[in-house]
Amino acid sequence: MKNFFLIIFLSIMLTACVGSSTKGIFGTGVSVALDPRTLGTQIDDSIMQKNLQARLVLTEKKYIVKISVKVLDGRIFLGGKVNTPEEKLKITKMAWETKGARSVKNNISIKQKFSFKNIATDVLITSQLRTALILNKNIKAANFNIDTINKKTYVFGIAHSEEEKKEIIQEAKQIVDLEEIVTSILMVSDLSRQKN
Repeated sequence: MKNFFLIIFLSIMLTACVGSSTKGIFGTGVSVALDPRTLGTQIDDSIMQKNLQARLVLTEKKYIVKISVKVLDGRIFLGGKVNTPEEKLKITKMAWETKGARSVKNNISIKQKFSFKNIATDVLITSQLRTALILNKNIKAANFNIDTINKKTYVFGIAHSEEEKKEIIQEAKQIVDLEEIVTSILMVSDLSRQKN
């Protein structure tokens, strides 16, 4: 009888600890007990998320309410609104520099208005470079984010080799309207998850 009450007590305690749910970018999250990630991956993701959130708040206090951060299996998802393109790029760069980051999906919108001509040119440059990376068999295009602002293109991502990094820069130089390319490309060998 004593063991029966002990089992019930432990069941209640474990259910209370494990059954919590989260709310993130995707709406209501999955219960931790049903999360397909390993416990180690969940802890790593949580540490990465808290680390990036802390760095954002230290950079600008308003980011605590303006920017949302979610990390799933080393993939960082950003959301929110900023005033300038430079802010968005700064946040993207910080996300890519987070130890263990495997990819960054940036859904941050910019409040500032631009002329239609500038926006059209920037979109054209970005899509030309994205297409060139997809068609180049030596480049894994999915590993890179491309943003163009006022004919200045920013490429963030993870390269498998120095040759891949060089090919990306070479492809960018062939885009006619592109005036400048800024890269923040990490090497696979530098990723913390690869070292473990």
